[in-house]
Amino acid sequence: MSWIKRIGKVLGFLLLLMALFLGSMYRRDISPEQVNTKYLTPESQFIDVAGIRVHVRIRGEGEPIFFLHGSFASLHTWDQWQQELSPYYQTISLDFPGHGLTGPDSLKRYGTMDYSQLVHALAQKLNLTKYHLAGNSMGGGVALQLASDYPEQVLSLNLIDAAGAPAPERRKKDSTTQKKTSAGGAWIFQVARHPVFSKLLLSCTPKFLFALQLKEVYGDDTKVTAEVSTRYYELMLREGNRQATLDRLSLPRSNNSIQFERLKMPTLIFWGAKDTWIPLSQGQRLQQLLPGANLVVFDTAGHVPMEELPTETVAEYLSFLGVEVRKNYLQPSKQVAYAN
Repeated sequence: MSWIKRIGKVLGFLLLLMALFLGSMYRRDISPEQVNTKYLTPESQFIDVAGIRVHVRIRGEGEPIFFLHGSFASLHTWDQWQQELSPYYQTISLDFPGHGLTGPDSLKRYGTMDYSQLVHALAQKLNLTKYHLAGNSMGGGVALQLASDYPEQVLSLNLIDAAGAPAPERRKKDSTTQKKTSAGGAWIFQVARHPVFSKLLLSCTPKFLFALQLKEVYGDDTKVTAEVSTRYYELMLREGNRQATLDRLSLPRSNNSIQFERLKMPTLIFWGAKDTWIPLSQGQRLQQLLPGANLVVFDTAGHVPMEELPTETVAEYLSFLGVEVRKNYLQPSKQVAYAN
C-alpha cells in the first residue's frame, strides 16, 4: 500500500501548488472611487441614460461624432482621435455598460441592440438629431445596428475592424468557419465562455493575460506600453466589470438584424491587415454589402488601428469628412492600401 501513499502525497503536493498558484493570481475588485480618481479627466461626466450612469467625454464643438469602443476596451481607446478631431467637431466617447468607468448594468443589458439603443437615448438626451458614427470591433457592430435602425440620423459611418458582417450565403453550411468567425478568433473569448475557467476569472485575473491579449490585438506588439496594459487591466478590475463581461459573453447569439440596404450614408471602412480577431475578409465582406464604401487597409496594424496608428488613421478619417489638415505629423503612412 506504500505506492498508494506515495501517489496520495504527490497529488496533495500538486493540489498545494495549484492552490498557491491560484492564490498568487487572486485579484480583488478595484472600487469605483479608485478607478475614477485615476482615469477621470476634466471632460469626463456621468450622464443618466435609461437608468445607467454612463461615463461620457465630450470635447469640441460642431457636428457631433460618437466614438464606440470594442469588447474589453473603454473610451480611452479614442483618446488621441478625440484630441485631433475636437478642433473641428463635437466628439463624444462613452464607456458601454460593463466597461470602463460606467461599470455594470443591474438589468444586464449588454447586447448589441441594448448598446445601440443606449447611444440613441444618449443622443436624445444631448438633443442631437444628426451625428456621425465611428465604431471599432463590437462598437462597429453597434454603429451598424444604430445606423440600420435610424438611418435618417446618421451622417456618416466609420467602421474600424468592425463586427456585424454576416457570413456569405454560400458558407452558411460551413459550421466550423462560422463558429470561428463568431468567436472573434481570440482565445480570451473562449476562456471567458468556459463554465469553469470563467468562474476563475472573477477572482483570478492575472495581469499577464491582458498583456498577451494586447499583443494579439496590436499588429506591432512593441507598441504595447506598460501604461496601456495597466489601463486595460485596471478598468477590467473595476468593481462589477468582470461579472458583467461574463454575463455579456454568455448572452445567446442573436440573428443579425442589420438591414444593410438602409445604410446609404457615406461609409469609410478601416482594417488592420494583421487583425487576428476579426480577419480582413470580414472588412471586404462589409464593403460588398455597402456599395460605395471605401475600404482602407493599414498593413502594419492589428485590431485597433485608431489606437495603434492614431495619426495615420485620423488623417484618413479627416479627409473622408472633408477636412483638410496641413500638419506633417498627420500625413498618411505609406503603409496603407486602398480598395475601391
